[in-house]
Amino acid sequence: MFPAVATAQEFQKQMPNSDILFVGTKRKVDTKSLGAYGFASESIQCYGLKGKNPLELLKALIVLPLSFLQALMIIRRFQPDIIFGVGGYVTGPVVAAGKSLGVPVVIHEQNSVPGLANRKLGRMADRVCLSLPGSGTEFPEEKILYTGNPVRSKILELAGKSQFRKSGKRTLLILGGSQGAQAVNGLITEALCSLTDAELQDLRVIHQTGARDEELVHSAYQKRGVDAEVAGFFTKMHDIYEHADLLVSRAGATTLSEIAVLGKPAILIPYPFAADNHQEKNGQYYVTGGGAVQFTEKELTGKQLGETIMQLMNNEEKLDRMGVAMKRLSFPDAAERIVSCCLEQIEKRHT
Repeated sequence: MFPAVATAQEFQKQMPNSDILFVGTKRKVDTKSLGAYGFASESIQCYGLKGKNPLELLKALIVLPLSFLQALMIIRRFQPDIIFGVGGYVTGPVVAAGKSLGVPVVIHEQNSVPGLANRKLGRMADRVCLSLPGSGTEFPEEKILYTGNPVRSKILELAGKSQFRKSGKRTLLILGGSQGAQAVNGLITEALCSLTDAELQDLRVIHQTGARDEELVHSAYQKRGVDAEVAGFFTKMHDIYEHADLLVSRAGATTLSEIAVLGKPAILIPYPFAADNHQEKNGQYYVTGGGAVQFTEKELTGKQLGETIMQLMNNEEKLDRMGVAMKRLSFPDAAERIVSCCLEQIEKRHT
């Protein structure tokens, strides 16, 4: 959802009188996040199709006509000039309804391997915006536009500031609060608690654990004497990113785009059960470009992770090289490119 928010923010920046409506489901994670950004939203009843058992699949298929009708009613009310889809099962009914009413559609794929919804909608969409070079083999070539993955305005503002590594303690940022958080939290806790007192002396830790593991991780760090700030989730990520010298993270598309724009080096541990193993492929783009190192979860031990963290933290020259490489791989103007693409489609409709 964050790339959609970033794109909406860019529309507002370029055209302050724009009316923007998000269409999603009633999941709390969607409505709560959107509320924080002040965007209007409506929801439709819709269920995913991929990886479901026969009963769940049947339920999803039975509901699809209703999903389409609900989307149709919302679009007729709102009268949009363009529909921008960011993948996920809710995109299908909205895009289909919009196309049936003659509304131009642009879709955006965040990951290196397109999701099921975007793969199906690729032929229906007028343009397909992609985040990573070489990731568009599933789409008609003439529709593809490489834009990168948009990041939120606060992150871009931070990227525009000069960031100097401060003297004293180095800061390690761990983002474990999403898919497969427990595995990452377990590895990093083992890694940090196995470091020597001398190694810990110069290390500060900021750890986003997810709600389930917050107390457990906090307690382990306290017992070991790790200088750590632990929270289930951080809402102001731009403030957190600013302090990081090195990250340990999954390889989700949004996080990778944000840390690339900021030039933050990273140790990546892809979520092993991501659809089509897309996280490992996401991460490989940044590894090949020299901005990150990556381990598969099954091959990584806490000891190995701890050693890798200290090797990088103690090599300022390498951290700087990785940071420069990360920035080189970023697309800071991704939202502008997408908005430009959308405006082209709107213009075509009216000519």
